[in-house]
Amino acid sequence: MPTLPDAARSYWLESSAGTGYPPLTEDISVEVAVVGGGIAGVCTAWELARAGRRVALVEAARVVGGTTGYTTAKLTAQHGLIYARLRSTFGDDGARAYAAAQTDAIERVAAVAAELDLSCELERLPAFTYVTDEEGLKEVRAEAEAASAAGLPATFVTDTGLPFPVAGAVRVEDQAQFHPRRYLLGLVEDLARRGGLVFEGSRVVDLEESEPCRLTTEPGATITAEHVVVATHYPFVDRVPLFSRLVPRRELVVAAPIPAGADPGGMYLTAEDNTRSVRTAPHGDGQRLLIVTGEHFRPGAGDIQERWQRLAGWTERHFGVSEFAYRWAAQDNITTDGVPYIGRLHSGATRAWVATGFNAWGMTNGVAAGRLLARRITGEPSPWAKLFDPARVHPLAEATAFVKGNLAVAGHFIGDRLRSAPVDSPAQLGPDQGAVIQVDGERRAVYRDAAGNLHAVSATCTHLGCRVAFNPAERSWDCPCHGSRFGVDGEVLHGPATKPLPARPVAPH
Repeated sequence: MPTLPDAARSYWLESSAGTGYPPLTEDISVEVAVVGGGIAGVCTAWELARAGRRVALVEAARVVGGTTGYTTAKLTAQHGLIYARLRSTFGDDGARAYAAAQTDAIERVAAVAAELDLSCELERLPAFTYVTDEEGLKEVRAEAEAASAAGLPATFVTDTGLPFPVAGAVRVEDQAQFHPRRYLLGLVEDLARRGGLVFEGSRVVDLEESEPCRLTTEPGATITAEHVVVATHYPFVDRVPLFSRLVPRRELVVAAPIPAGADPGGMYLTAEDNTRSVRTAPHGDGQRLLIVTGEHFRPGAGDIQERWQRLAGWTERHFGVSEFAYRWAAQDNITTDGVPYIGRLHSGATRAWVATGFNAWGMTNGVAAGRLLARRITGEPSPWAKLFDPARVHPLAEATAFVKGNLAVAGHFIGDRLRSAPVDSPAQLGPDQGAVIQVDGERRAVYRDAAGNLHAVSATCTHLGCRVAFNPAERSWDCPCHGSRFGVDGEVLHGPATKPLPARPVAPH
């Protein structure tokens, strides 16, 4: 059986510098406030500062330390079998606009990295979407034709650099991969040099859309801004009508050094085996770091450790790796039509903007979001605004995903309340175990740490009231409805929740 690290660790976080920007402790006023310090927030703030706007970037934890710190970091316009679907839903013009936005993002990163002299391991490589089963060849051929028609250098091939045969693949030339934190931390530093304000440890808990807008942070400082950009991955504002059109999804990642000669020489993706994504990164003399992603699931699902073993086992079979240096999990939001929501926060908004729903392709879409929103706020036209408009509606294309996603939420909201707990009392929990248990007439999320101490919090998510579930692989309480995640003591690890799970008393027996 492959050997995985005891604890989840992100290579991107461990191989880049830490940050130490101050929290917001007093009221401020700026032209634009950007909420969220991931790739979309950082790129938006930097583009606006470059355009001469006075900007504040506000992050609840550490900049580039959340979702962007746990990505696969492919910088490519090839997003699986997407262009044939885009042609069907958005027409040829929509598919071309999507391809142009992604390609522009790749070239923007390359140009900015060169301009700012950022050592971010940028490499230009081909990207492949492949199938090993001949039954999938028709879709792959159609995708190659659609991607080419959308303006990408795409071809159908049967040979790749993978150490196993494929039935066929779409190959797209001149794509890229990079070290996302090293690139984005360089942008944050340049943002500060340009007069931008950067605040960490400052969770925004409320947005008042007035003229100007007002943001309230924890524990109480306010930001007054002419415009506000919500780039918090999942919008923290409950009144936004996007909740029913976003589905949270987590994927697992394993990484291990391999000889440079074993590098498959590109970025690879297949929907088979519940998704397998492969790339490498520089990793010292004579080595590359093999990074494999897959096993996607909804937050709150069980058997996560088993999923990690499946992913590691697949990697061992195909690449001969038996011992892994890193494992981590990534989270993203999937939209009902496969295209991100980038634009006005809602149909009546005039000063509030949003970027969300990157469908597991946050690197190019995050950069594209920064380009698009900066243009919208500064009054410049954007050729992609209509495509990414959050107010768009495509009933036929969205119906299946919309119904499925909302039935899942309803199922968790009701079913999780009826489901019996795996144990009857906290006394039955062993070390490093957690469960939702009925205590004094209330469902409580109870965890026993390795030292035997009990930690108990409310089991009701503070976002919209769904029941959380224990994630033993990451020692967290995860909400299956909208993806909020909490630590064992209730602290918010991942929004849209802005408030922690309240502590609850629990007897040890």
